Amino acid sequence: METNTGLPIVDEPVANEPLAAVMDCYRSALQSVGKSAAQACPASGSELDLQLAKLVGQLPVEPAARAVQQVESGVEEQLNRWAQETAQYLQEKADGVKELLMMLARTAESVGERDQRYANQFSDLTSDLRTIANLEDLTQVRSSLVRKAGELKSCVDKMTQESQFSITQLKFKVSDYETKLKSVEQLALKDSLTGLANRRCAEGRMEWYFAQKQAYCVSIIDLNGFKEINDQYGHAAGDDLLKQFASELRNCMRSTDLVARWGGDEFIVVLNCELAAAKPQINRIREWVLGDYSINTGSDKSLKVDIDASIGVAQWLPGKTVKQVIEQADAAMYLDKKQSRKRWQCEPQPGVPSGRHGMLAEAGVGLPSVHH
Repeated sequence: METNTGLPIVDEPVANEPLAAVMDCYRSALQSVGKSAAQACPASGSELDLQLAKLVGQLPVEPAARAVQQVESGVEEQLNRWAQETAQYLQEKADGVKELLMMLARTAESVGERDQRYANQFSDLTSDLRTIANLEDLTQVRSSLVRKAGELKSCVDKMTQESQFSITQLKFKVSDYETKLKSVEQLALKDSLTGLANRRCAEGRMEWYFAQKQAYCVSIIDLNGFKEINDQYGHAAGDDLLKQFASELRNCMRSTDLVARWGGDEFIVVLNCELAAAKPQINRIREWVLGDYSINTGSDKSLKVDIDASIGVAQWLPGKTVKQVIEQADAAMYLDKKQSRKRWQCEPQPGVPSGRHGMLAEAGVGLPSVHH
């Protein structure tokens, strides 16, 4: 393969120390971008940090042009997606603040107009009282004062009613705005693609359990062969699979367990129980969630794939941090992935229990078997 200048693109690693140093700088730059994005806007930056870390892991130790080009394409895609999600998130926040300021401005304006109206009435009343004070006839003074007292009482009653109405309206508007704020906050804790809780929400749940010293387990689930589906059939097919898998996973778990998308093709379940009670729930995932799916590729034909996953579980114990529990579950998941690769090389044995839609629960298929 040649470039426009006629020079060949070398796919094999090149033993060149300056280029290796450039690769190290590139890795560091991508990692810094991810961490900075996560700090600047956790709602969208955490996902970018995770995806860039995966892309960094795909870079070869030694420079290889084709591999770098593939990673660069992925980096550009992730940055564009992050920019769109961040812009949408910030716009929603800005719209909420703008609405609150406009509500307060309108309320202040209405109160000011009301106060000015009554100030004019009190000014007229003061002027009338001065006129009454100059009257010579006591009977006339008395009748005038009675009349003005009635007007004063009526004015005060109207002020009270309007104040109560204004307060009621203000309370209603504030309550409505609080509801909108809670709605925005819920959106910030939800994964936009699958509708599950997102990484931030899962971390919040684990931190709460940790603060309460309440026993819980963490299960990390990574789809095997998902990258091949994305690469071969496009992101529409991959997104459809993620949405279907997320729905199956959520329906399989208990209402007390939190199911979240950890990032990319990884999911996390925070189980409100100890390890002994968590294991049957994980077996339910293997038996009923893993298996065959029919996904939409954006064309008229659907694609059938057999989906397996690597699953790791860890229990929080006193003395552990939330980060340590996650790392332990992640390590268990990667160990399961290595063992799964060994199973892929073996033929399924008779008598192995069948999983969801006839999928073999213990002898899963790593790469999807495709049927049009």
